[in-house]
Amino acid sequence: IFICTAFLMFTSCKPAADGNATTAEAPKVDMAQVKADIQTVETAWATAQNAKDINALMAMYTDDAISMTDGAPSLNGKAAIQAYQEAEFAKSPAGLNSTYTVQDVYGDGETVTEVGTGVTKDASGAVVRTGKYVAIWKKMDGKYLCIREIYNSDAPAK
Repeated sequence: IFICTAFLMFTSCKPAADGNATTAEAPKVDMAQVKADIQTVETAWATAQNAKDINALMAMYTDDAISMTDGAPSLNGKAAIQAYQEAEFAKSPAGLNSTYTVQDVYGDGETVTEVGTGVTKDASGAVVRTGKYVAIWKKMDGKYLCIREIYNSDAPAK
């Protein structure tokens, strides 16, 4: 009996062939779908920004979000980001239209890092600004919210 018990103890604790104690694999994430989901969020972001809809824009951030803007110190928390955006809205000319394009996404589907580009046109359709950004999204209650972002202009430094 001792030999059988010892044999069962040693074989039941044996690691799997790949060196991991578990054999269940994590579910595969459809990154093409995640990219499409993030693009939907970016389109809604642009819509809110173009309409200067501060409430819709702020609904896309977590309370503890950090925004690292171009040419300014980091904005820590939703209140700081909102104050900055309100000031930007107040000084921006009417008719600006921004669009954002997701270039790539990385992550596990719950936390996603996005790399993207942006274009802003004036009321006549002329490009007035281009840039790039990295955003980190966290899926909360079924929707992606921005927890971190950094962006900057393609314009040369002055």
